[in-house]
Amino acid sequence: MYQYDDYDEALLSERVAEFRDQVARRLSGALTEEEFLPLRLQNGLYLQKHAYMLRVAIPYGVLSARQLRMLAGIARKYDRGYGHFTTRQNIQYNWIELEDVPDILAELATVQMHAIQTSGNCVRNITTEQFAGVAQDEVLDPRPLAEILRQWSTLNPEFAFLPRKFKIALSASAEDRAAVRMHDVGIYLRSNGSGAKVLQVFAGGGLGRTPILSSLIRDDLPWQYLLSYVEAVLRVYNRYGRRDNKYKARIKILVKALGADVFAQEVEAEWQHLKDGPATLTEQEYERVARFFKAARYDSAAADGSEFDRHCKENKRFAQWVKRNTRPHKVPGYVAVTLSTKPGAAVPPGDVTADQMEQMATWSERFGFGEVRIAHEQNVILPDIRQSDLHQLWALATAAGLATPNCGLLTDIIACPGGDYCSLANARSLPIAESISRRFEDLDFVFDLGDLSLNISGCINACGHHHMGNIGVLGVDKDGEEWYQVTIGGAQGNRSALGKVIGPSFRAELMPDVVARIVGAFCRLRIHDEPFADTLMRVGIEPFKTAVYGQTEDSLCPE
Repeated sequence: MYQYDDYDEALLSERVAEFRDQVARRLSGALTEEEFLPLRLQNGLYLQKHAYMLRVAIPYGVLSARQLRMLAGIARKYDRGYGHFTTRQNIQYNWIELEDVPDILAELATVQMHAIQTSGNCVRNITTEQFAGVAQDEVLDPRPLAEILRQWSTLNPEFAFLPRKFKIALSASAEDRAAVRMHDVGIYLRSNGSGAKVLQVFAGGGLGRTPILSSLIRDDLPWQYLLSYVEAVLRVYNRYGRRDNKYKARIKILVKALGADVFAQEVEAEWQHLKDGPATLTEQEYERVARFFKAARYDSAAADGSEFDRHCKENKRFAQWVKRNTRPHKVPGYVAVTLSTKPGAAVPPGDVTADQMEQMATWSERFGFGEVRIAHEQNVILPDIRQSDLHQLWALATAAGLATPNCGLLTDIIACPGGDYCSLANARSLPIAESISRRFEDLDFVFDLGDLSLNISGCINACGHHHMGNIGVLGVDKDGEEWYQVTIGGAQGNRSALGKVIGPSFRAELMPDVVARIVGAFCRLRIHDEPFADTLMRVGIEPFKTAVYGQTEDSLCPE
């Protein structure tokens, strides 16, 4: 992973000292909360319902074991013993005291971590897929370009005060696992017919109150123009983006208003001023960064799988875990392992204790090369595990509550913190996730359902990405009461789609029954082992609406 140089270290040190002074002035009353607001947001600090929340950046989701231990230490020392991994590959602490924040940032800086640009109207954390560098279907490793984007966008003065926040995602695999189409700018890295690296650039994606999938604005862009082309996009957005109405300020509104073709023309015109300027990348710069992401020294003897095969035959749960929670690796004898943060009703999705973080850091060193990844789905990945070590790792993860074999299944729920913490939320997300998880505790039944995603957001800001779930749940306010709107048909990846509302919303206590009726309809309608998305595409939304609303007895319809 990338290692900071002297410039990076100096920048972080100065940033911590600057914010320490700002916090001292706020605590003394020299700064009002209104004056302090933009300063704290620039350092990832939010004021939530009960306390301050600090969002720490995990660039493109990559952590070292040392960094994960630091996150555990902060959870134990300054929070309530846990942290929350987000859909943006960051970690949030929900119970932070303002006076402690400078010390937290100083401790983070000792392991080359920070909270810069995790909030505010700027370029946020650059994201990519959790299996970058090890996926079998990968054309090239996106992490060097993600790191180059991170360096370029960090404290870039031209883009520090955009009309609204700005999110960039990259994918370089045959299967898009980075949800590229839901970002302000999404980039696919490809190899053309001659083997050269080229980019497909999409713009204008985003969820929230106006969910839109991004549009292709440039195809076959030589990779050397990554920064200059993204800069052209940002300049056009900075120039024409709405600043009079924050609900219409995202780039998706601008692209929709102009039309993707006209927007692309504006970007191309702007790019002509930047095309061969100082932001043009060179092979030397790419190699400088790429050296930090070279493949580890893999063990050629790891390919012996006789003992592994025996464990799979003898232990059903282990075999299920292998099927759902491991992925093929570029190197024979290795796999990438997903440690689930969704063991069931007892734990909110994405929450990990300090003890669990420390254990995962130890496993990453014992069984891998000391590297950990955070997934868009809020799970934790150990990217380089010998197949022969899987059974031992599984036993340890099981004891730690991190081995539920449900990746990609109904109970692998994505959820924001919701109204339990967030001051923007209309309704709580976590109790809904808990009640649905409790309803579907039969792991064998959930396993037989196959791929089926469920996403929950506590408000229209869609931090739980409910629009992209096969089943999506949105918390809404009705005269001071919490209700929940349901969508179906959302999907991320190569077949990205936005879910459609099935009808009137529901009270919280009805949500497990609503999901159960949707799942029941799926079981009746599917052909053989057909995935939910394929069944919905074949039969349409009406049979599912009928299953939920059309029953005369004990109807769930609130109207």
